[in-house]
Amino acid sequence: MFDVLFKLGWFFKQEKKRYLFAVLLLLMANVTEVLPPWLIGQTIDAITTRTLTHTLFYEILGAFAALIIVGYFINYMWRYLLFNGSQLLESLMRRKLMRKFLTMSPGYYEKNRTGDLMARATNDLSALRQTVGFGVLTLIDSTTYLITIILMMGFLVSWKLTILAMLPLPLLAIIEQRLGKMIHKRYTVSQDAFGEMNDDVLESIEGIRVTRAFAQEENLNGRFTKMTTDVVDKFMAVERLDALFKPLTIVVTMISFMIALGYGSVLVNRGEITIGELIAFNVYLNMMVWPMFAIGLLFNIMQRGNASLDRVMAVLDAEDTMMDSVDTLVTADHGVSFDAVNFKYPTSEQINLKAIDIEINAGDTLGIVGPTGSGKTTLIRQILKEYPVGEGSITIGGLNIQQLSKQQVREKIGYVSQENILFSRSVRDNILFGRPDATDAEIAEAIELASFTEDVKRLPQGLDTLVGEKGIAISGGQKQRISIARAMIKNADILILDDSLSAVDAKTETAIIGHIQKSREGRTTIISTHRLSAVQHADLIVVLDNGTIIQQGTHDELIHQKGWYLEQFNRQQLTKEEM
Repeated sequence: MFDVLFKLGWFFKQEKKRYLFAVLLLLMANVTEVLPPWLIGQTIDAITTRTLTHTLFYEILGAFAALIIVGYFINYMWRYLLFNGSQLLESLMRRKLMRKFLTMSPGYYEKNRTGDLMARATNDLSALRQTVGFGVLTLIDSTTYLITIILMMGFLVSWKLTILAMLPLPLLAIIEQRLGKMIHKRYTVSQDAFGEMNDDVLESIEGIRVTRAFAQEENLNGRFTKMTTDVVDKFMAVERLDALFKPLTIVVTMISFMIALGYGSVLVNRGEITIGELIAFNVYLNMMVWPMFAIGLLFNIMQRGNASLDRVMAVLDAEDTMMDSVDTLVTADHGVSFDAVNFKYPTSEQINLKAIDIEINAGDTLGIVGPTGSGKTTLIRQILKEYPVGEGSITIGGLNIQQLSKQQVREKIGYVSQENILFSRSVRDNILFGRPDATDAEIAEAIELASFTEDVKRLPQGLDTLVGEKGIAISGGQKQRISIARAMIKNADILILDDSLSAVDAKTETAIIGHIQKSREGRTTIISTHRLSAVQHADLIVVLDNGTIIQQGTHDELIHQKGWYLEQFNRQQLTKEEM
């Protein structure tokens, strides 16, 4: 049950002063809380024996006042230390998760749903916070506080009465331990279901335009209703077990009260204890309701925390498929070459790239074309070092890509993806993401290179216009050009455009290509596209089909060869004439 505390031993060691002081204060608080019932018993006995004087009365009142004031400050301090510590753990684990999310390769996200990862970063971390906060409190109160009360009952009243009243406790502990194990299993299942629902909500929100276009709102709503019902059912399975704890505690406590009242009356008649001591004993029994209830809470919280920690650690312990070499080298060159490269995605059943041989000298432009699904983006992902290299070798600047760290590779590259992901910030902030320290003049230059200057003038707040989540507030062509400006402002050695001109018109495309040619003289450019007009100027064009290079050469060479390139060129030329 306490595995979660041992697993978090590194944190308790790190914050040992905080938790040591908090535990000491909790022990002191226990003393301040168990003394008042004894004072009550002494007062009643003094009244019964007619020995209560004014002096004694005021002394008792003074002792009560002192205990209240001291108890207030002690309780404030331990609560602050304990629950502030739990917030620190949650913040620390959240930062660790975020760092892990940012460093994991795309292959990891192909196997793990976004909604489930979000659930681990929210619900599971919240359960961990409860464990090191309220869980530690229940642990102390269900042990030291309970022991303190029992010692007070035994030494100050009667050990015989105490032992008899405590007889039901072992039964409570056994039942609650079994319930705790059942809660652990059901809680894990409920958290997994919550992760699936989270993922479905994210997909629904991201695809809201498609949903409305196909009038699928009712179908999705019905599906979501079923999913939420399933989640509620699984959480209720946990709560049904959880609900047994408090009634069970109350029943056991009532049995103890019955024993104390019955046998206590006998001891009073025998003269072994006084009426005041019997009343004090019953007050102590009443005080035991909380620590006995805390026993049930302890099993519950620890099992939930253990299940959540296992889910969080599964993410933190996951190994990236793209591990950096221990001895990384540095290259100033930016030529790129593929030598007999074969590659297969981790989840694929077939080879996705076959016998790829490409040589790009520093400063050259490579065009990658081919039908949809031919492997253009897969080829680019190899340069970005997103997946483990298969057979063969890929070099940048004459060095094998495996000798370069992921950071080294990506610092040399300015990349514009097919998705054109924008953040829910201003146009300016999205462009500055490529280089946060860029000046206003450099921003203006990048915008000009992306042929976005006139569009900026038409935006409501210019560069300060918010683009909305994933750029929903602007057009597809504007998203592409902001993405291009973001890559251009980085001024990287290698620029990669992955089908990044598909949403702009032919005139704008020509202007952007012209700007790239002029501004990137002497640096490497790689353009993947369906429009052949975007790569006609390239030093080398490769045609991919089903992961294999079926043609390569310059534009002039390829249009004089029979094959896919010539057919596509003629088709696109015919389309231009018809327009």
